[in-house]
Amino acid sequence: MRFFKIILFNLLLYFSSLSYAHNPEDLIIIEIEQGQINFQNEQISAEYNAAVKRLRNRRLTAMSFGKKIAIFSKAGFDHIIPKGLDHILFVLGLFFSSLKFRSLLYQVSAFTIAHSITLGLAALEIITIPVKIVEPIIALSIVWIGIENCIFNKPNKWRYLVVFTFGLLHGLGFATMLTKYGLPKDNFIYLLLSFNLGVEIGQISVLIIIFMIMRFIFKQKWQSDQIRIPSSILIILIGMFWLLERLFI
Repeated sequence: MRFFKIILFNLLLYFSSLSYAHNPEDLIIIEIEQGQINFQNEQISAEYNAAVKRLRNRRLTAMSFGKKIAIFSKAGFDHIIPKGLDHILFVLGLFFSSLKFRSLLYQVSAFTIAHSITLGLAALEIITIPVKIVEPIIALSIVWIGIENCIFNKPNKWRYLVVFTFGLLHGLGFATMLTKYGLPKDNFIYLLLSFNLGVEIGQISVLIIIFMIMRFIFKQKWQSDQIRIPSSILIILIGMFWLLERLFI
C-alpha cells in the first residue's frame, strides 16, 4: 500500500510540473490552495508534508528576489481578500464601532501592531498554538467586538487593549497560511514583511471599500446607531455561527 501511495505522489508531482512548468509561481500557489493529501499513517503523512515543503523552498530559493516579494505580498493580500472572511468581519466590527476617524485609526493600529508581533514570532517558531484553539478564539473576537458595538456608543478606554489582545490571536491565524507557504532562510525578514504588507493592504482596502459603500448608499446617515447596531448584530450572528462550527464540527 505504501508503495502505491509513493507512486501516486510522484505521478501527481510529475503531471503538475508539466501543467505549470512555464510558471513556477502558479505551481507553488496551486499546490498550497489544493491542500495536501491526507494519509491514515501519520509517519507517511509527515514524510509527505516535509517533502512537499522542501520542494517549495527549493523552488522559491531559485526564484529572483522580486518574484519572492511578489508571491508573499500576494499571499498576504489573498489571506484577507477574498479568503479571510473572519478577519474582514473583525475589521468591519472596528469600522462600525468608530464614528470618528481618529478612534478607528487607533484601533486598526493596535490590531496591526499586535498581529505583526505574533506573525513574526510564529514564523520564527518561537510560539506555536494549535489551529483548533486559535480559530474558535478568532470567531469569539468577532462576537465580542459586535457585542461591544451594541452596548457602547463609542469605544471605551479598554477597547484598544481588547483589540490588541485579539490582534495577537489573529496574527497566529495569519501565521497558519504563512507556514503553509514556507519561508526560505535567505531573505526571511523581507519575505515576512512582504506577507505582512499584503495583509495590511488587504485590511486598508476593506476599510476603503466599506467606507465608500456606506457614503454612497446612506450618505451622511451611515454614522448613526440605525446603521451601527444592525450591522453589529449581523456581525455577532455570523461570528456565533463560526464559533459553534469551529468548536463542534
